[in-house]
Amino acid sequence: MTEESAHDDGFAADGDGEGVVRRDRFSGGPARSFLSSLEADRRIFEADLEVDRAHVVMLAEQGIIEDDVAGDILTALDAIEVDGHGSLPDGEDVHEAIETAVIERIGEQGGKMHTARSRNDEVAACIRYRLREDVLEAVETTLALRESLLELAREHQETIMPGYTHLQPAQPITVAHWALSYESAVRRDTARLLEAYDRINESPLGGAAFAGTTFDIDRERTAELLGFEGVVENSMDASSSRDFLLETVQALSTHATTLSGLAEDLIVFANRGFVEIADDYSSTSSIMPQKKNPDTLELVRATAGDAAGGVQGLTTTLKGLPRAYNIDFQRATSHAWETVDAVTEASEVAAGAVATATWNEETLAAEAGEGFSTATGVADLLAANGLPFRTAHEMVAVAAENGADYDALEAAAQDVLGEPLESFVDPEAVENALDPAESVASRDSQGGPAPAAVADQLESATASLEADRDRLAATEDALEDAHAALREEVNGYV
Repeated sequence: MTEESAHDDGFAADGDGEGVVRRDRFSGGPARSFLSSLEADRRIFEADLEVDRAHVVMLAEQGIIEDDVAGDILTALDAIEVDGHGSLPDGEDVHEAIETAVIERIGEQGGKMHTARSRNDEVAACIRYRLREDVLEAVETTLALRESLLELAREHQETIMPGYTHLQPAQPITVAHWALSYESAVRRDTARLLEAYDRINESPLGGAAFAGTTFDIDRERTAELLGFEGVVENSMDASSSRDFLLETVQALSTHATTLSGLAEDLIVFANRGFVEIADDYSSTSSIMPQKKNPDTLELVRATAGDAAGGVQGLTTTLKGLPRAYNIDFQRATSHAWETVDAVTEASEVAAGAVATATWNEETLAAEAGEGFSTATGVADLLAANGLPFRTAHEMVAVAAENGADYDALEAAAQDVLGEPLESFVDPEAVENALDPAESVASRDSQGGPAPAAVADQLESATASLEADRDRLAATEDALEDAHAALREEVNGYV
């Protein structure tokens, strides 16, 4: 993925007149393998062929190359696709190798495919073309995870469970409330990826090395043929910007962080006996036959480190680079590929683990009131009956030292207030506030854990998921339509 070839049309001739892309001066030496990205470029092989096709069609339409030459080049590109990446000749990168393969098939006229472009804008287009697909796949996994969380919430709207802060018993909630808290976070992760996609989906093709070209090209046409929504207008920015990579990796890292928290919760819950992770997402010990370990979730948790490393590696590589093109970009792109692969797989695994887990409702209910987790509800009740909240807080805190029941509260009222508890609040109301299920039901504020509040959250979350699914489907359809349209144009020449 290096600078443009020696001639404007990408063609140079050796002493025998045979078509080659590089002169002998640049054809050997110990640094050649160090410079080569050919094997790493396997990922963008198909993307490069599509970019080549769109560029050649545009050149023919603009009268820059002859129709019969375009037909020969496009036919050669089809043959190269059939033969596959492994059949390419040696080269610094996939772009040079494909061009060389075309020239080997049809002669020096094949060099005209590189007219009016550089490998700088070419590789930028190829990366964007392939990254679009990868990001959409990542988006699909976030939607699957959201569906798993929503289904869990639907099934457990009234399943009481302990809620924690600082890993200490805090207040009772429901499994649905817990699941929807993660659905909300993953929903934002989806949004970030879709926003990144919008900025990926712009064509840099036609920016050439960085200063445009003297040829009468149609950049909007190549963008259309490749399914891009528009062009990166400034030619220097088109060839040299990689902020779209950084934004994508940052969005993936954020999602990986969400996944890591989800995995940690499930690991802790499994340890407490609240949930059983399905066998498909677990393993056993090599020596301890009774063990069932949530290994896949531990790897999901670890993926956040990989993604954070991708952000750091990419940021450091891009930091301080001068405009315009630098071959440092060759190292930068690998951070994006590695991150999107790791996070997409982790997201898919998390969705499956959530969908297949079994929740122990009896254990959850029994533990929901641990650590006097209804204390806040009692303090709220006292405050609602006229006692200053800080006074109520103090009184309930005193009671918490002596037990989580009515008698302890009565003693605390006498100690802190100097009056019996019933002089402030109805005893039956206190008993209800002490009950975890009643405590949850009372917390019906917007976004709260009460079943009625959860039902509203489910409705809005479901609508959002459907909207995102529709957007993903429309986006994928647009890319398919563009691919078919390009194929139709190519067929008009071959």
